[in-house]
Amino acid sequence: MNTLNKEIAGWGRYPVQRCELVRPERHADLLSEAPSLLARGQGRSYGDAALNENRRVVLTERVNRFLAFDRDQGVIRAEAGVTLAELLTLTVPRGWFPLVTPGTKHVSLGGCVAADVHGKNHHHDGAFSRSVRELELITADGRRLCCSARENGEAFRATVGGMGLTGIIGEVELQLQPIESVYIRARHQGAANLEQVFALLQDTDNDARYSVAWLDLMSRGAGLGRGVVMNGDHAARDELSGGRRLTPLRLAPAKVRNIPFDMPGWLLNGLSIRAFNAQYFRREGGRSGSFLVDYDTFFYPLDTLDNWNRLYGKRGFVQYQCVVPTATALEAMQQLLQRLADSVHPAFLGVLKRMGAAGEGYLSFPMEGYTLAMDLPMKGVATLALLDAFDAIVLQHGGRVYLAKDARLAADSFRAMYPQLEAWRRVRRELDPQGVFGSSLSRRLGMGEEE
Repeated sequence: MNTLNKEIAGWGRYPVQRCELVRPERHADLLSEAPSLLARGQGRSYGDAALNENRRVVLTERVNRFLAFDRDQGVIRAEAGVTLAELLTLTVPRGWFPLVTPGTKHVSLGGCVAADVHGKNHHHDGAFSRSVRELELITADGRRLCCSARENGEAFRATVGGMGLTGIIGEVELQLQPIESVYIRARHQGAANLEQVFALLQDTDNDARYSVAWLDLMSRGAGLGRGVVMNGDHAARDELSGGRRLTPLRLAPAKVRNIPFDMPGWLLNGLSIRAFNAQYFRREGGRSGSFLVDYDTFFYPLDTLDNWNRLYGKRGFVQYQCVVPTATALEAMQQLLQRLADSVHPAFLGVLKRMGAAGEGYLSFPMEGYTLAMDLPMKGVATLALLDAFDAIVLQHGGRVYLAKDARLAADSFRAMYPQLEAWRRVRRELDPQGVFGSSLSRRLGMGEEE
């Protein structure tokens, strides 16, 4: 295969690193001879998880065949380069939907496994790995292991959430969930502050399958953490009317707009963000009653804006996503938001979700509690210092940072946040004793003893 030396980045566009790229056309060519390599799907991790500076990166985007689909049981098997967008196009018209989906459909199945992604329903359905019936893992010595919770279980636990460091994920078999329509019955509720947001997310009388809160990160004082809590459930056919009821599984393609160039760095400033947030809070928080919305709008609102990461300008942005246990979650989130407010650092998007029990992956991010994600334009030293302060708060409350979003966490903080690291290292040594699979993230965090 031909190689290409090129500068690439994650979705946050920070950092930018030069890597040696190869793009195999066939499943049989996924494993190539190199002293260090890493598989990369759609490149939607935000930091350096899908980078391998000055080393080989295997692009899996063309290894994207569907292999089997049981339309009666909702079981589908595909090569790891298949994206959720491609899967949805095939399965939704036949009445099946992923059990777990992240906030974009432009991610590969292999990437979903490697990051053990979660969605708005983690408190109900867990992380992506719960829907994985089995996967094929291609190890450094060329073995092709069938891994599941029952077969090669330790390799499975090390691979889901293992950030691509146990081998190349070749195939994935998923259990889907049945749906009667492409619509979600949604409800929005405004909350004047963070305490009210938590109360709405915890409301068992309104325990929707999907729930998420948008937070106004520019709010201050008594309104700190104000937001809009959004709940939803899949709509049954008998909830529809008119043409929707006649074709409940038909969804017109969403209109996608493109950001063709990097926006000037001054565009996203405190004034513009504050004005947008105030308008959004009034519009979405003021909705009354429930309403129907298609799944694209509910799950993937940012996918209608192609290259939206260019909004943050050439320097890019970082997303800080953490999770903390339920017992002190409100206190921790208040401290994080107050630290952000004190810093006067602009922050655009804030999202809070309730999380269910931790899964089986040794390095999987979720734990029972609450997760907060914040998008911050990259401002150099000031941004990095603020994120270090966030780490201290998260550690104080027994939480951790999401590796799929990270670009700068310190190695000692990582070790403190992930107590099953040694168990993961033990399995990784068995699967890859020479440490062939690596990434810029793994070396920065010292994930393997050799790094």
